[in-house]
Amino acid sequence: MGTKESVRPVQLKVGRSTFSVGRLLSMTELHLTAPLTFEPFFVERMWGGRRLESEFGKKLPLQKRIGESWEIVDRPEAQSVVANGPLKGKTLHDLWTQHRKQIFGDATDAPRFPLLLKLLDAHERLSLQVHPPEQFAGKLGGEPKTEFWYVAAADPGAELLLGFREPSARDRFEKALREGTAADYVHKIPVRPGDAAFLPAGRLHAVSAGNLLIEIQQNSDTTYRVFDWNREDEQGKLRQLHIDQALQCIDFEDVQPKLIQSEGELLISHSLFEIRKWTLDGRREVAPLSQFAIICCLTGSLSCASVELAPGEIFLVPAYLQNRQLKSLASQTSLLRVTIPQL
Repeated sequence: MGTKESVRPVQLKVGRSTFSVGRLLSMTELHLTAPLTFEPFFVERMWGGRRLESEFGKKLPLQKRIGESWEIVDRPEAQSVVANGPLKGKTLHDLWTQHRKQIFGDATDAPRFPLLLKLLDAHERLSLQVHPPEQFAGKLGGEPKTEFWYVAAADPGAELLLGFREPSARDRFEKALREGTAADYVHKIPVRPGDAAFLPAGRLHAVSAGNLLIEIQQNSDTTYRVFDWNREDEQGKLRQLHIDQALQCIDFEDVQPKLIQSEGELLISHSLFEIRKWTLDGRREVAPLSQFAIICCLTGSLSCASVELAPGEIFLVPAYLQNRQLKSLASQTSLLRVTIPQL
């Protein structure tokens, strides 16, 4: 029997950069003919329920209270995995690091894909909380987080709690936290399906029971809880609060913020993301060639190339996918289109 020869990757120098031939081939031979779909990453929460199954047909793990389905995520602790096509089995991080130009076009440079998209089932109310602004996140050991909510479904009486009902000094609110009356200071907004809200980092907020939300956010998982309604977990323990950190982050001048008021398709245009709501009748190009887009079906059904979407389903249309026409498959089809501002 002969001995096996070691195989060394062939290196090719291009300008100041050196690539392996295999890496170059992976970048040049990618040929996609349809949008990318991903396996959902389910997150159990004490306030979650089963509505993602009953409303959106998600195959949830049995006897679990699922509060979130992370649909598009590139984090160390959670990865979206491609569910279809030649890239099946690849993670979102693989796509971001190995095929960025072809899939994401000229999206802003970042170590990881900069957005996180999730579906959120508030079977019970969420804690009163805040996410850190950039100027505080680093020193507190967290990540900044600005987010957007779209109300996909809402029970009668459902509310979003956003900002303060009236101007409030920090020491006064801190006293209310100690006394258990902090909820009295929060601005409560009744909501119905189709409502939307923008939450800049630093905005005090909570979600009442009975809300089913689509959340589009900065890629972060830093939350500082200030009040959790004195509820206990399965072990009879109260969840940890982060009052000191939260008080440094809360915008105490954020009084009676409003829901997004939009008369056209544009819901929000921000440096992190642009989100539009489309009513689809017939065909429409998802975005210009060289720009990627994420599509979430709200009502009806639609397709792009060979991939179909039903309500609550999401796909990513690569920047250089040639067949980029969305097609309505049902009357009253609506969707969210998410893009990142190009460089």
